[in-house]
Amino acid sequence: MSTPRLVLDKEQLEKNICAMQAAADLAQVKLRPHIKAHKCGQIMHRQLAAGAIGITVAKLGEATAMADCGATDIFIAYPLIGQDKLTRLANLAKRVKVSVAVDDYFAARHMAEHFDPARPLDVLIEVDTGLKRCGVPPQAVYDLARALRELPSLCLKGIFTHAGHAYGASPDRVEAIGLEEAQVMADLARDLKRHGIVLEVVSTGSTPTARHNLKIPGITEIRPGNYVFYDAIQVGLGVVPLSACALSVQATVVSRPTDHRCVIDAGSKVLGLDKGAHGMSIVTGFGTILEHPELTIERLSEEHGVVVSAQAVPAIGTELKVIPNHACVAVNLADNLHLAESDEVWPVTARGRVD
Repeated sequence: MSTPRLVLDKEQLEKNICAMQAAADLAQVKLRPHIKAHKCGQIMHRQLAAGAIGITVAKLGEATAMADCGATDIFIAYPLIGQDKLTRLANLAKRVKVSVAVDDYFAARHMAEHFDPARPLDVLIEVDTGLKRCGVPPQAVYDLARALRELPSLCLKGIFTHAGHAYGASPDRVEAIGLEEAQVMADLARDLKRHGIVLEVVSTGSTPTARHNLKIPGITEIRPGNYVFYDAIQVGLGVVPLSACALSVQATVVSRPTDHRCVIDAGSKVLGLDKGAHGMSIVTGFGTILEHPELTIERLSEEHGVVVSAQAVPAIGTELKVIPNHACVAVNLADNLHLAESDEVWPVTARGRVD
């Protein structure tokens, strides 16, 4: 079969799905997985069948694609700004149950204009618990919550956060970040309740912190995404061993200019350039070559992956199995996932839907 191609270990995928669902069930916390990791209808349906209550998406385009694929309960964890997106959102809300992120009153007020008080849109306030990206600081949540309650076309459903700064931390800090993320949110929900604002949803996210979030009473929902595959970054963070990774890139050595340098047919258009999006680099090179720890993917151009080693590198024609640094990026670059030891192919349903 031609390379490069994304290969999915279906058995490991299902183990990963079931393990996270079991952890959530044991803690009596709902699981709403983020599908930006896989963008694949077949995987989404396996998550829902295992017990997920719905899905999370990053973009409206993903939401529409997954609704077309059968999703019925979708949380869009991203600010939606502009007439075009709000019109599309209103149309989507006529088809499926939708909830949306907000972190600004004026943006929320504009959103409210597209909905009817008789059928209000559910919204969740995004809280910044340390990533310093979107979201309001905890001390500003009450004022925003009170203002949102004055908009009859919106229904304040809850609060959510994403501790993405865990990806920029050392492995020994991940647990502390996850516990702090959840504690801040649980405390915030209790404070709001004392002020008469009762929330149905207190939601946390990220694969590295999800299991630690479950240790804090008051969290109602987790939203990990990458856990279906895991990848070299998750391994570098100490979240899982390499054996838990369900997604790999099959690549072929196409050139061997020296005994210590060869080139594979997977470059940045296959593997991506990610080495840790939120800070510290916790990986070596641009992917981990299974069964060949002596090899390092030193650099990428668009179509070439340059592999080096102090030992002799493989011969031309050798196929190598690469665990990508960031599986989510690799999937968005591919049309299909090829199931290992099978002729079955799963399309990446929402590929490229970043609108």
